[in-house]
Amino acid sequence: MTIRTEPANEKANGTRPATGAGAAPGAGAPAAPGVAAGAGAVLRRDALHGSLGSPAMGSINFLNEVMGRFPDAISFAPGAPHTSFFAEIDTARHTARYLRHLEEERGLKPEQAERLLYQYGPSRGLINGLVADALRTDQGIDVPPESLVITVGCQEAMLLALRALVASPADLVAVVNPCFVGLSGAASVLGVDLVPVDDTEEDTGGTGGGTEGGIDFAQLDEVCRAARRAGRRIRALYAAPDFSNPSGGFMSLEARHRLLAVAEREDFLVLEDNAYAFTAEQPGALPPLKALPGGERVVHLGTFAKVCMPGARVGYVVADQPVRDASGRTGLLADELATLKSMVTVNTSPLSQAVIGGILLEHGGSLASVVRAKAELYQRNLRLLLDALDRRLGPGTGAPAGVSWNRPRGGFFVRVRLPVAADERLLERSAREFGVLWTPMSHFYLGDGGDRQLRLACSYLDPDTIEEGIVRLTRFLHAVCP
Repeated sequence: MTIRTEPANEKANGTRPATGAGAAPGAGAPAAPGVAAGAGAVLRRDALHGSLGSPAMGSINFLNEVMGRFPDAISFAPGAPHTSFFAEIDTARHTARYLRHLEEERGLKPEQAERLLYQYGPSRGLINGLVADALRTDQGIDVPPESLVITVGCQEAMLLALRALVASPADLVAVVNPCFVGLSGAASVLGVDLVPVDDTEEDTGGTGGGTEGGIDFAQLDEVCRAARRAGRRIRALYAAPDFSNPSGGFMSLEARHRLLAVAEREDFLVLEDNAYAFTAEQPGALPPLKALPGGERVVHLGTFAKVCMPGARVGYVVADQPVRDASGRTGLLADELATLKSMVTVNTSPLSQAVIGGILLEHGGSLASVVRAKAELYQRNLRLLLDALDRRLGPGTGAPAGVSWNRPRGGFFVRVRLPVAADERLLERSAREFGVLWTPMSHFYLGDGGDRQLRLACSYLDPDTIEEGIVRLTRFLHAVCP
């Protein structure tokens, strides 16, 4: 946006001259010709990019602000890793192990290996081979290292994939609704149009076995037909088949095969978010979409935040789809993503990659042993949360009518349905009067939806805190529900 130097029309250019006692001498007068407006220029929000006002963009900041104002409240809001695992991290040792790998496996001299970590690095990444080996060993995803791009967290992987795949206003991206705000926020920043496809989780209330979420395939078929009628197309579908954020939904093997068949028939790609699969009661019991027949249509998105170290900000994208240019030469989608990345973050921190690479090397190139203890803790927390809900709000407890929840088999999140609107005003009251925080599910829905639902995250809490938090939540619900 250009700030004009002559007296500005506030409505036209989105600025307003500073006035009042705090203004600089001469404030409000026309700026001298050729002199840009200085600190006195105030920008109007509606003159900035529209994505800044989207609900997805503001939800995380809102929650952080509420947590900051109520530091004594027990928070079920953040889906953060448990801090007890940070004691295992020794960044110096991990980095030294990776440096030794560079010297032994790649023949670099010590000073060359160190310089590799201190300089800018290749946009594609440094630890691609180690990550490819781990994916093959742990998840059955057999792809060459050149099909991976190491990203700044999974968030960058989502942004790069959306930017590469959506080439024109006719392209649409379908998402399983409710949807992770990182994906919907990235789409908003890029101006990518999203269309929702409802999940099919069955609400079992406070009793019963686990629930399996999936996709409303009839609705997906209609979304594809509607796009064609409008002269548009579904370019990709975003899904998290294993314990999705925010709903905890889980896709059955039958549904996974069916989704890949629809992707083939309708000619779209699947963006598979794999952040929570490691928390399953039996890790690896169901293969990721990328490892199934038809997986060539899957762009696999992953992160080391939950299984290694969130502060490293290291994720990855597997994009082995062939791309043919106008001259007939064929490369990989990963090549295109690496080019995009060079204009976004240039490269992922080599030091951060060295830490993750060192962890992989210390464990023989597999994260199976690393995630085992973590999966057990998250399973424990999930059981404690569900048990506390059963005892405090289940049948026979005198709980308010209309309160129910799903029963995920893994992941960090439980979705609770209420008979009242779970909006930001109610969250504020919950924090102020009852000392308990949660996340409104409406933040995760495209369009209307989720207004009477909240999300509880249990990953970073301890057993006593989970119990006390549900005690407080119970008092709150008795106070606000009819």
